[in-house]
Amino acid sequence: QVQLVESGGGLVQAGDSLRLSCAASGRTFRNYCMGWFRQAPAKERAFVAAISWSGGGTLYADSVKGRFTISRDNAKNTVYLQMNSLKPEDTAVYYCAAARTVVTTKGLYEYWGQGTQVTVSS
Repeated sequence: QVQLVESGGGLVQAGDSLRLSCAASGRTFRNYCMGWFRQAPAKERAFVAAISWSGGGTLYADSVKGRFTISRDNAKNTVYLQMNSLKPEDTAVYYCAAARTVVTTKGLYEYWGQGTQVTVSS
């Protein structure tokens, strides 16, 4: 069992940066690959980034490649999403999730956090 709690969201201007954190409970955190998804109003929840259990492998959605960086600290049971050069279209609720492998498919993620709101004004 893994419980996930996101933090770090907020209201920023276009071009600003934010770092999201996702704190996990449970000793099995290091056994899971972690992902970030986002859901904008009236849209499907979409893949943003994922990282392997060791941190050695990452995947990104094309829309965030080069601007967002996912990382993890297994000693702190935490995964991060550094978001730079934010755009209004990045506005969404951001969720972290845990899966057994590094995937982009949300249906394969077993555990989800409650989400944190990110709003980017133009």
